[in-house]
Amino acid sequence: MIVSLHVKNMALIDEVEVEFGEGLNILTGETGAGKSILLGAVNIALGTGNFRDYAPGDAEYALVELVFASERESVRKRLEELEIPWEDGQIIISRKYRKGRSVSKVNGETVPVSFVRELAADLIDIHGQHEHQSLLYPARHLEILDEYAGEELAALKQECASRYHDYMTAARKLSRLRSDEANRTKEMDFLQFELQEIESVALCAGEDKKLEARYQVLSNGRKIMEALAEAGGLTGCRMSGGAADEIGHALRTLTGVRGFDEELDGYCRMLEDVEEMLGDFNHGLAGYMDSFNYDEQELRAVEERLDLLNRLKAKYGKTIEDVLAYQKEKEERLQILQNYEEYLQKLRTEYEKAKKKLLLTAKEVSAVRKRCAETLAEKIREALVDLNFLKVQFEISFTLLDKPCESGIDAVCFQISTNPGMPLRALGEVASGGELSRVMLAIKAVMAQQDAVDTMIFDEIDTGISGRTAQKVSEKMAVIAGRHQVICITHLAQIAAMADSHFQIEKYSADGRTFTTISLLDEEQSVTELARILGGAEITQAVLDNAREMKELAAKTKKYQC
Repeated sequence: MIVSLHVKNMALIDEVEVEFGEGLNILTGETGAGKSILLGAVNIALGTGNFRDYAPGDAEYALVELVFASERESVRKRLEELEIPWEDGQIIISRKYRKGRSVSKVNGETVPVSFVRELAADLIDIHGQHEHQSLLYPARHLEILDEYAGEELAALKQECASRYHDYMTAARKLSRLRSDEANRTKEMDFLQFELQEIESVALCAGEDKKLEARYQVLSNGRKIMEALAEAGGLTGCRMSGGAADEIGHALRTLTGVRGFDEELDGYCRMLEDVEEMLGDFNHGLAGYMDSFNYDEQELRAVEERLDLLNRLKAKYGKTIEDVLAYQKEKEERLQILQNYEEYLQKLRTEYEKAKKKLLLTAKEVSAVRKRCAETLAEKIREALVDLNFLKVQFEISFTLLDKPCESGIDAVCFQISTNPGMPLRALGEVASGGELSRVMLAIKAVMAQQDAVDTMIFDEIDTGISGRTAQKVSEKMAVIAGRHQVICITHLAQIAAMADSHFQIEKYSADGRTFTTISLLDEEQSVTELARILGGAEITQAVLDNAREMKELAAKTKKYQC
């Protein structure tokens, strides 16, 4: 449930903090007082709204913070995925807007806004002012039915989606092969030309790297030979007068006196090491000079081979390995084209097999849906009777799609008849705005019995209703609030009278600015607010008495329901 909401610097709100209670939390106020701003703030915190629609231009920053209390395992798992701390079941979701950018945090840890949306799905269900209009579209009917079917259907739907992916993959392969048939001969000729060009070169993986290294040596052969000769002369490699002779002479001279001072013995050993190292160097250098060869003809051959390889790489891949992979791919493609009928039959078999598997799974999905649809339709009908549709009929009809899709083969439609003797017709064809609103509330009431979320928000669920119907809606809201925390924005006194916690939203002006505030009402203040809703401009004693009676009747109704 939502424990508190803190809003700062949003539109008309300077700063407010609201502590919500369990059961039914009612928000009332004059039109334009700022009720929609509070709901907008909740949507922003949960990642489905935008600060730019609300943040005042002169504010340094805007902030929304929601504190939830929940012990749901699904919530714990989501937080553990990002190693977010969770103590005493408290979740603090905040979103701050500054200089055109917003940052979302959960329990102090910065998180992507997408994660907040996923987390919110386990915490709260928001029914907006126009959500009931989604009932005009049969696609939404299917979503509601699948949501009601729950886990019983979820695994089958996942399997159906996987089967559909396999089916579409097979269908695309088959379609592509059929479209290629007209150009098959032309493509085969071109593939054979490409493969012959690659095969004639007799590629070897890594050959280009070795040739480039050899080319580096050969193209600088003269410089290398000159450097070898000069270095050999300086070090005494195969000749006298070099560094080797000089170090040998120095060692012999120093050896003649090493016995006179122990310290000289150390210098002699150092010279001996230098002489040995230089001897190894000269030996190695002599071997390199013997093995080194510089051949102009080899240089030209290497250049020609590298040019050939580079031309192939320019056409078929950045590396020889890429060219070889391209060669293998085209060999497989050529084999398919050369054995066209055989491969076509193989794809047809794969396609039919995939289609059969999809249809089998889709029929299983449909069977579960139809079984759940009977129960759901009856529960919605009962809920509609509670909402003053006294002689209502309600059914969920099924039609078969022309082609299977990811979710199966079903198209569903909610059908309703609100008057005796009238046939069932599609909900969107016969229901008014107020009736759609009540149907959506009935659906929410039914779903609430199995809904995992703790908190439900209703934004002006009273659209298009009044009188006895409004009373029935208020009673249904109280029933839902018996299982969930409910936060409801309303203009109807019948609904407001049912409040377990009643908040008033007001607008006032000060220092040339307009502000919105929200306050929790006590019993007498709640009666006064109900009287305002009932009485309009002038609140008489009769209106106050009527409001107080409504509160007393609401209390009795809730007690009876409990």
